[in-house]
Amino acid sequence: MIIDVKDLYDKLTDYMGKEVTLQGWIRNHRKQKEFGFIDFNDGTYFKSVQAVYDDKIEMFEEVQKLRIGSAIEVVGKVIASPAKGQEFEIQVISVKLLGDCPEDYPIQPKRHTREFLREQAYLRPRTNLFSAVFRVRSIAAYAIHKYFQENGYVYFHAPLITASDCEGAGEMFQVTTLDLNRVAKEGKLDYSKDFFGKPAALTVSGQLQAETFALSYKKTYTFGPTFRAENSNTKTHANEFWMIEPEMAFCDLDGDMNVMEEMLKYVVKYVLDNCKEEMNFFDNFVEKGLIEKLNKLVNSEFVRIDHEEVIKILKEAPVKWEFTPEYGEDIAKEHEKYITEYFNGPVFIKNWPKDIKAFYMKQNKDGKTVAAVDLEVPGAGELMGGSQREEDYDKLVNRMDELGMEKEGLDWYLNLRKYGGCVHSGFGMGFERLLIYLTGVENIRDVIPFPRTPGNCDF
Repeated sequence: MIIDVKDLYDKLTDYMGKEVTLQGWIRNHRKQKEFGFIDFNDGTYFKSVQAVYDDKIEMFEEVQKLRIGSAIEVVGKVIASPAKGQEFEIQVISVKLLGDCPEDYPIQPKRHTREFLREQAYLRPRTNLFSAVFRVRSIAAYAIHKYFQENGYVYFHAPLITASDCEGAGEMFQVTTLDLNRVAKEGKLDYSKDFFGKPAALTVSGQLQAETFALSYKKTYTFGPTFRAENSNTKTHANEFWMIEPEMAFCDLDGDMNVMEEMLKYVVKYVLDNCKEEMNFFDNFVEKGLIEKLNKLVNSEFVRIDHEEVIKILKEAPVKWEFTPEYGEDIAKEHEKYITEYFNGPVFIKNWPKDIKAFYMKQNKDGKTVAAVDLEVPGAGELMGGSQREEDYDKLVNRMDELGMEKEGLDWYLNLRKYGGCVHSGFGMGFERLLIYLTGVENIRDVIPFPRTPGNCDF
């Protein structure tokens, strides 16, 4: 009977003393003259299994030649282990080689740098660190879908190719079928001959399209890849990343914050409950106190405070700032850190200056601010950003005119305000930012299977 390693750990009492068959890979192989130990892992569970064999088994010499990285099938008896730190081991009856591996296999049983493992991205899930990271990624993604599905949201697939620039920043990857060599030679660009007959790009956000579904289904969410053509090499920026973007009709800014808080707590708790081995590993070897930090977030009351009040607190703080906090301006990383420490927990900063926020945000009655919100969390800074969307057609058109934005191609978005428009809100959360927070692994390149960053499009 072929079983998974996870089955052994989950139902050990059922298998103790019985013969089982396992299929997986050799993580380590320690050989002695008359016996040997194989650290065996099949990817179904964070922990490996120790398979013990001696010279009484057939093909003893062939088994001794098996190399690290090889795929094997092990038949053996599950027995209590005399070794400290493990409850059981496999007493080997036979081993079959399923896929050999050469001596120069890159992932040897030693400490590898994360930089080296990025160069071996197709193999790094076989290491403890990345096995844990990418299982947490999988479980967290499931938890996000689970939260929204259980709360009546419709999952919406936003287009990846679009003619709409949600953020108005212009940092978009262009999509074309034109012969660029010919364009360069002729010195002219005729979009009427391009595939879509007009400029097209990879999306920076699915928000605008998601609003159309919110105004049909009441509650919707997107969860998919987005793209930014930013030439940035920081630890928290990538050119391809995943975004969670819910949109809710008949929901104001306070309701938006309620969903942001509830969803985050749900996902964090789900990961803590369902990735215990991985989270213990992160807590021991990546970020000391990680589990305590996450449990504190789950049990926290999130503070809600206006941007103007935040600036006042920062200005009165007994701190020499590298970047002086100013009314009407954004806040820096050092300010985010201070505010979460000041309130000893997560903080919603709301009602931001209009001039530093996107065109679609609800304009407040003061004429200076918009109903926008950022969530700052201890140890990570900004984790989510959202707003009540402007539902007034004339105000939205005037705001676009103020910013010099082209309305052509966005008539459908404006028409949402004409055709049964209502108060509605939403937010966005970068999935990889969440994973950095959940795992303590501080570089975005290490929480994406195959990262796309400036100058890097390998694999």
